Amino acid sequence: MTLPAGWTTRRPTLDDVPAILAVVHAADTFAIGHPDFDAEDVAASLTAPHFDPTRDSWLAIDPDDTVVGWATVDNPTAVGREFVEVYVDPVRAAVVRAPLLLRQLDRVAERAAERGLPSLTVRCAVFAPEHDWEHALRGLGFTLVKRYVRMSRPLDDLPDEPAGPSAVTVRPVRPDDEADLVEFHRIYEAAFGDTPDHEPLSHERWRARIGDLTAWDEWFVAEVDGVPVGALQSSDQALDQQSGWVKSLSVLSAYRRRGVGAALLRRAFARYAEKGRRAVGLGVDLTNPTAPLSLYRSVGLRETQWTDMYELSVPAAGV
Repeated sequence: MTLPAGWTTRRPTLDDVPAILAVVHAADTFAIGHPDFDAEDVAASLTAPHFDPTRDSWLAIDPDDTVVGWATVDNPTAVGREFVEVYVDPVRAAVVRAPLLLRQLDRVAERAAERGLPSLTVRCAVFAPEHDWEHALRGLGFTLVKRYVRMSRPLDDLPDEPAGPSAVTVRPVRPDDEADLVEFHRIYEAAFGDTPDHEPLSHERWRARIGDLTAWDEWFVAEVDGVPVGALQSSDQALDQQSGWVKSLSVLSAYRRRGVGAALLRRAFARYAEKGRRAVGLGVDLTNPTAPLSLYRSVGLRETQWTDMYELSVPAAGV
């Protein structure tokens, strides 16, 4: 698989952020119906830990010297699997997607060798309209491993928050209390520890990853008889759609099916509505045995989109 005659490639720099963003917006609009990246996201990708834009990324350039494709590797922890993204302008440049992917797979093989590993697992996401991309991945030996579902609900008809079980109370996390943040992280790790693909993260690394947030009032802890048993983390990833986003909902296994998760979700929905958000969304991994679809539906969330994840094992270079 080669590039068409007259097309070229080069490595990206931060000066390319606007051009890359135009490609990503076109790709996202085709795949999910709206842009899902901003300039800060692109810059963060190009400066992420364990990522070297001079080795881990490519741009595709058409004969008019326009950037029409961007390929990148995402693995900020340098452990576990690699995620490869190949964004293309769906109108003009779909033909460059497979050649860019092949270059990324070669780079993953090098990264495996650099880490002293016999191979690395690569994952690529496919959205519903991306039939050609799915065909290209299958042709290279990728196999389907899981499906994610996006769920959402409007907030303009949000009912009054009902009273939950008398033993359950929900409060915002206490960002100035490190012990509370330790407990929040502990609940998350315990709740997801036995789910497929979970990669444990120490409190120190988790704390560094979340950084200095400005929306702590959208993070909640649920207590049963004064004992913390549930946690909800929000994200600002859907703010450009005037939507709140539940990044994670964690309930300790001994306290599931007792109204804890619903109480956390309803409190978060109310907070988003207070801030003028029009809707709320979250993502569900359907291979997660604890994924509570019935819970999400009970609070008004409905499936709106799906994403399939494809996987390939890439032998280390020289193996």
